[in-house]
Amino acid sequence: MSDYILESLSVFFPCYNEEKNIESTFNKALPILQKVAKNWEIILVNDGSKDNTLKILQKLKKAHPQQVTIVNHTQNRGYGAAFKSGVYTAKYPWITFTDADGQFDFNEIHKLVATQKKTNADLVIGFYNVRQVPAFRIWGSAAWQLAVFILFGLRVKDIDCGFKLFRKEVIDTIPHLEAERGPFISSEFLLKAKKKKFKIVEIGVTHFSRQAGNGTGANFDVVLAGLVDLLRLWFKVNFTKS
Repeated sequence: MSDYILESLSVFFPCYNEEKNIESTFNKALPILQKVAKNWEIILVNDGSKDNTLKILQKLKKAHPQQVTIVNHTQNRGYGAAFKSGVYTAKYPWITFTDADGQFDFNEIHKLVATQKKTNADLVIGFYNVRQVPAFRIWGSAAWQLAVFILFGLRVKDIDCGFKLFRKEVIDTIPHLEAERGPFISSEFLLKAKKKKFKIVEIGVTHFSRQAGNGTGANFDVVLAGLVDLLRLWFKVNFTKS
């Protein structure tokens, strides 16, 4: 019997100005991934970084040319675009991702896989046991989740937690994801998966403080873009036939 818990797994890391974090995140995840899956790939998505992120990604690919793929956006398009590049590039039946900033413990992929096997879930989504961000970010996320619940009826503990495991079948089945600039992509993904009756299970995950760089999730333009995406999907669901 194989010691691997998955036959194959695709992992992707969305990156924007993560020159101080991505190599450490990659190097911590690599030996874990090699033990988890017999066949694996890592997709590094550079979303128009203005620092040396792309050069570091190229160095990582040079060390692992067969298993590492770089998707490079020549301009910054937003987290949604980076997420889509990751999921639509992935080739294996199971897909996972975490943020490139190293705020998640990739070793907890074992927990996500164990939960999937126990529940036969199509998506295992993390929620923060304790989120290591300023209070205003936590309150902002709570307000966002309330809006999504009011408009769409989606109730989960944390929509936007950046650690999820899911079947590629989900991505291949749901309508094409649309969100680009803002943070709506995760909500859109879960809403479309729920509508197609895929089973979603939640599990608590560890969250660390960011060690370097700055997150962009609370930037005004990002929040505004997320609201536009939210209302656009609500209108589409309620007032169009598609």
